[in-house]
Amino acid sequence: MIPWYTPYFGGKEKAYVMQALDSTWISDGEFVQRMESELREILDTPCAITTSNGTTSLMLAYITLDLKPSDEVIVPAFSFAAPANMAITMGAKPVYVDVDPDTWLMCPNAVKAAISERTKLIVPVHSYGNVCEMEAICDIAEKHSIAVLEDTAEALFSTYHGKQAGTVGDIGSFSFQATKTITTGEGGAICINHGDIEALEGAARLYRSHGMQGKKRYWHEVAGHNFRLTNMQAAMGCAQLEAREDIIENKNRVYARYKVHLESQPGLTMQAITTGCAPVMWAISVALDLEAFPARDIVIETLREMHGIDTRPGFYAFSDMPPYDAPECLNSNRLSNTVISLPSSTLLSDEDIDRICEVLILLRRT
Repeated sequence: MIPWYTPYFGGKEKAYVMQALDSTWISDGEFVQRMESELREILDTPCAITTSNGTTSLMLAYITLDLKPSDEVIVPAFSFAAPANMAITMGAKPVYVDVDPDTWLMCPNAVKAAISERTKLIVPVHSYGNVCEMEAICDIAEKHSIAVLEDTAEALFSTYHGKQAGTVGDIGSFSFQATKTITTGEGGAICINHGDIEALEGAARLYRSHGMQGKKRYWHEVAGHNFRLTNMQAAMGCAQLEAREDIIENKNRVYARYKVHLESQPGLTMQAITTGCAPVMWAISVALDLEAFPARDIVIETLREMHGIDTRPGFYAFSDMPPYDAPECLNSNRLSNTVISLPSSTLLSDEDIDRICEVLILLRRT
């Protein structure tokens, strides 16, 4: 079996986790501060705050930006559901906009058309490692005095016109879940890039830790949450950050190998990369032409059951899922039925990729 993803542990993960255990600081501790410091330096951002996972990082950003019930949050209609889920959790209203048919990312013209008097926030999601058209989105947001929160869960280390993804908008949100570019098992972070950095950081850290500032034990300034990353997880994260050049190199190798095989294949369309983006692709995905291939889910089942290749479907359109009451969006609904995400681990050999592509191409009808 070729798995869809296997995490890379090629550095000091075990040594650092044991160091955290030996210190007895297994919740907060030295590795948490170290990881935040290293993220600030790598991302070139004034503030980075670790969190328990990528979803709580989004919620912490919403709280920090003072999202209120009845506020509207613009999200793409084709992406992972966490930004919409957290908006709903906070009583806000997600407004779903269509994506570009080529890049599969939030379309700036759709964003412009969706803005209303209640729009509080725009959340571009950098799906699969590609980066949204941030210049256009930020221009729209600035004209309407709306904040921009980049969901960068899938695009760590990708850049846009030379800037790290997640550092263009007001706040960036990251995930270090088990399959992400770097992993702490579960984990996340936010970076704060613009505005009153000191005040926003203070609010984020306060809400992240039960609303307590540490001046007086068990004294709560606000009704907060526990969104903290543990010292053991941060220890793993520090080791992963140390190994980032190897991880990026192999991510780029895997992507380049897939492109050699699939970029010009009839019946298959790879995700177009946004102008100005230098991607570090989290997942390699293609859209199937259903006149050339069987239904996407049949392709997934055939690859797994007959060839031992594990794949995943693309994201489902919000309009197809009961909780969201979302309108149909032409491009998003088409991608929902046709995108397949191929094995994308840094541990894939060139021979593994050659085999995956050969088998996929053989499933084409013509």
